[in-house]
Amino acid sequence: MDAPRQDAWKDDEDILLADTVLNYIRKGKTQLEAFQEVAEQLKRTPAACGFRWNATVRKQYQKEIEEAKGNRKQKRDFFVNGQTRQEAPISLDAAISLLKEMKVRQNEDQDRQKLEYQLQKLNEDNQELRSQLKEWEAAWKEVDRLVHWVKERHKSPI
Repeated sequence: MDAPRQDAWKDDEDILLADTVLNYIRKGKTQLEAFQEVAEQLKRTPAACGFRWNATVRKQYQKEIEEAKGNRKQKRDFFVNGQTRQEAPISLDAAISLLKEMKVRQNEDQDRQKLEYQLQKLNEDNQELRSQLKEWEAAWKEVDRLVHWVKERHKSPI
C-alpha cells in the first residue's frame, strides 16, 4: 500500500489557492500571477499550484469563477461606457488593467495611422510614376514618328 505523500495538499491550502485565484480573476490579473503568489506563501512551485488548480480545485469553484469573470467584465464596462467614479467604485488593479488595454489600443491606432500615411504616400508616388510613364510614352511615340519620317524621306528621290 502506498504511503500518503508528506507534501499532500491540505484543505486550507486549497482554500487559499482558490481565494487567491478568484481574487486575481476579479481584479483582471492572470491566474499565473495568482499561482506565483500562492507558491511563495505555501513554499511550493507556481507549476505545482497551477497543476493543483487545474486538476482538482477549479472543478469545485466553477460558479465562483464565472461570477469573478462577470465582475471583472462589469468593471471594464464601467469605464468603456464613460460612467463616473461616483456611480461605481473600481479597484486600482482593474484601473491599471484598463489603462494597459487602452495603451494597446492607442498603439494599434498609431500603427494604423502610420500605415494609412504610408499608403497615401505610396498612392502619391504611384500617381507621379504614372504621369512620368505617360510622358515617356509620348516621347517614345514622337521618336518613333520621327524615325518613320526619316525613313520615308530617304526612300523618296529628291
